[in-house]
Amino acid sequence: MSDTDDDRRATADSAVPDAAAEFAAVSSEVTHEGVMSTIRIDRVAMPDGEVATREVAQRPDAVAVVPLTDDGAVVLVRQYRHPVGGYELEIPAGLLDVEGETVEEAAQRELAEEVGMHAGQLRRLTRFWNSAGWSDEATTVFLGTGLRSTTPDDGFVAEAEEADMEVLHVPLRDALDAVREGRITDAKTVIGLLLTDDGRHQRGRPAP
Repeated sequence: MSDTDDDRRATADSAVPDAAAEFAAVSSEVTHEGVMSTIRIDRVAMPDGEVATREVAQRPDAVAVVPLTDDGAVVLVRQYRHPVGGYELEIPAGLLDVEGETVEEAAQRELAEEVGMHAGQLRRLTRFWNSAGWSDEATTVFLGTGLRSTTPDDGFVAEAEEADMEVLHVPLRDALDAVREGRITDAKTVIGLLLTDDGRHQRGRPAP
């Protein structure tokens, strides 16, 4: 690792202090329990002695994959998202909601269920908080290469919005242009595509 890499890591580490002891919850009340989310109200002691109220959404963590084909295309899904009232172009993704399943196994399952593919290689790109001011959900993003066709496990049936999904093969360069022009706005997809492009530049293989 270079001195520059060390400096970057030191800067990143110093920006994320261990503050759990300074911001202790003095009370917590669950106000809603849904199918995928639990909402609670915490009263949190601030370092200056004040107590603030914070709403927290508890959700399972998630996994996402940037499927990159041998000819430099990314496999995206066009899916309706009710909270934003429209269709989003996204990388395959889903919740870690199968007991005992690793993040890698979940990534392969989502690839099979959403785009009918299996990745010969999975490389972890990052893990990020979806909305740190509101939710404890984190998403792990992988780059998937060495793709081959496959079928989901027996018993899987696409339902609701997933039954309406459209699978698209988009040249990586075009997908990156869509990110920069605001036509791809889904957070995990933006993060995954930009990190994929960054990794290719570092290896001397910019997006075609």
